[in-house]
Amino acid sequence: MPRFAELAATLHALERWLLPPECLLCKAPVPEREGDALVCALCRSRWRPIPDPVCARCGEPRAGPDPCRICAEWPAALARARSAVRLEGGARAAVHHLKYDGWWRLAEPMAAVMARLEPLLPGVCLVPVPLARRRERGRGYNQSERLASALSAALGLPLRAGLLRRARETPTQTALTPDERRANVAGAFAGAAPARGLRIVLVDDVFTTGATLGAAAEALSAAGAASVEAVTFARAAN
Repeated sequence: MPRFAELAATLHALERWLLPPECLLCKAPVPEREGDALVCALCRSRWRPIPDPVCARCGEPRAGPDPCRICAEWPAALARARSAVRLEGGARAAVHHLKYDGWWRLAEPMAAVMARLEPLLPGVCLVPVPLARRRERGRGYNQSERLASALSAALGLPLRAGLLRRARETPTQTALTPDERRANVAGAFAGAAPARGLRIVLVDDVFTTGATLGAAAEALSAAGAASVEAVTFARAAN
């Protein structure tokens, strides 16, 4: 066994020399101390956290005392939402690679920066926002489920993907106004199993207006959840 281990180490070193791994975002070689990381430490350090102060409910950065316009129309079922970083630069590229290019392992470094978010406390369970079946078939996976799975592994929180399902397919939200987004996802989710008494944290990749999270929270609340909060990797500018 020692000789086999030595041979494996030698082959790994040779592989790194012949085919040095490169960062998926900046294309620079990944230092050996970072192993087989898909995103180098420098690029991860450039993901900009959401600055304080923020709205106590939706986590939107606040500049003054005026009422928050983002969560004013939210359903009562969604108690709080928090995001890790701004949707810009390398963070935007990471989301794109995760959603559209098949790089599902990006969920690990993305979840690492989400792990510090306030709703992720002992006693909660993680529920990924379900993806439309057609989109999931096309991508081969649900990016939100990959993020939730990575958070579960990192924090030891239970993953309960079977609690929520898509009740109907919805068009993409990309070009819709906030009001159109709410109408688009109204009734789009349903409880798939009893959630009685559970403290739930929804997991998604990007926060824009919270319309999708609000609709999902209403379905979980109707299924008996004691509370529903949410976390996302990135937050779009509003």
